[in-house]
Amino acid sequence: MSAEQRSGVVREGFLVKRGHVVHNWKARWFVLTADKLLYYKYEGGRRDSCQRGRVMLRGCVVTCPFLEHENRPLVFKLQTKSSVEHYLEACSREERDEWAADIAAAAERLQAADGGEAAAGRPDATGSPSLMLHNVRLNQVVDSMYDVHSGINLTSHVEQGSTYSNCFSGSEVVDWLVFMQLVLSRVEAVTLGSALLEEGFVRPIGLRSLVAIRNAGLSEQFMDDSTALYSFAESFKKRGSVKAEPSLSAVELSGKVMRRGYLLKQGHKRKNWKVRLFVLRSEPSYLHYYDPSKDDVSPVGGFCLRGCLVSALDDNGVPTGVKGNIQGNLFKIITQSDVHYFIQAPTHKEKMDWIDAIRQQV
Repeated sequence: MSAEQRSGVVREGFLVKRGHVVHNWKARWFVLTADKLLYYKYEGGRRDSCQRGRVMLRGCVVTCPFLEHENRPLVFKLQTKSSVEHYLEACSREERDEWAADIAAAAERLQAADGGEAAAGRPDATGSPSLMLHNVRLNQVVDSMYDVHSGINLTSHVEQGSTYSNCFSGSEVVDWLVFMQLVLSRVEAVTLGSALLEEGFVRPIGLRSLVAIRNAGLSEQFMDDSTALYSFAESFKKRGSVKAEPSLSAVELSGKVMRRGYLLKQGHKRKNWKVRLFVLRSEPSYLHYYDPSKDDVSPVGGFCLRGCLVSALDDNGVPTGVKGNIQGNLFKIITQSDVHYFIQAPTHKEKMDWIDAIRQQV
């Protein structure tokens, strides 16, 4: 029995890791145990049995969220006792926060077993003590948000087939407020965001944020949601005004995100297997996939799900059309134009969950 099996697996799955020497980003399979974080490489379609690295968790500090990597809002930082820094990216905010919380909890248990105090840098929880938000000066908060160097990044977002420039999402604001330590929890960040809305420092853009204004309570009008869009008030002109520009290519990216996750996809020409970030949307129903070594802004491929056929494949043997030494948990999607996509999920449950989610959109 391996050391990994003896110590027990707390959590495992794909994360994207930044290299230490060459600062590129690569998808790796991570396994969290009681005292260490191991990571492996996928060779072709199968997990490499050799460890590519390990991080000992005793004395580690977790920073989540960690927003110093532009266009990568789902990164958290793990700093070891010897001050080595590891930057890891998850496929969603929920996954990011769960990984960070589990790693921080493991580090704290080790610290407690050594007779020390709890490790610093634990991800914020809902039960964090109050920051006495009634003493916060909103004009100072918005000035910090507006700062060109350390403030909120103004980017383009898609909603209802239109691309809105010079704006930001609710989740980006919440992440930023937590990262800048202006609040102690995401709940406090929502309360502070709602106050900024109420006082007119920021304004809602698009349908989702406008609906929240009408329907939510006063302290919950601001949405911790990546599809709820906001901008600075009209008085802030020098950083650009919001423009809504209809775009044909934006229509397929404007649907509601139903599911995100890392899956392995077989290439159409070279038949090699690569880890891709898949995003399933509805209304309109599309499945897009992104290169996790880059970003989740521009998909490298995707297709409409209308008229598609999706089916699970038998893991006994290698199905027709599949190449390489595969891990298993295969499924296939055939588009309306008869293009065949072969995909592997990390587990049987994830395979079935993806199939069910896709079938609801076809």
